[in-house]
Amino acid sequence: MAAKFVLKKSKDQFMFNLKAGNGEIILTSERYKAKASAKNGIESVRKNSQDDDRFERKESSNGKSYFILKAMNNEPIGKSEMYNSKSGMENGIKSVKENAPTAEVEDLTV
Repeated sequence: MAAKFVLKKSKDQFMFNLKAGNGEIILTSERYKAKASAKNGIESVRKNSQDDDRFERKESSNGKSYFILKAMNNEPIGKSEMYNSKSGMENGIKSVKENAPTAEVEDLTV
């Protein structure tokens, strides 16, 4: 199974997940008021995922690692799941870099 962006609507907002080939969610977007904005967010992930400086590596209060992918204007585009280790987080970043540019979009809003 190939990686894909899954575009969804929740109440009156749109969001997307980037899923790896194994179905794992590797990035969850911010929420958007308009579907077009969510689609722009997907394109922003594709573009910004190729620049390592756009990944902000963080640690939560319970010691878990995660990352935030930011756009050129420093606004967050998406956030990872929580990882038990820094190496797991780095693998997540690697997966976003590898999968985002060519991932198909599955639109569940239609």
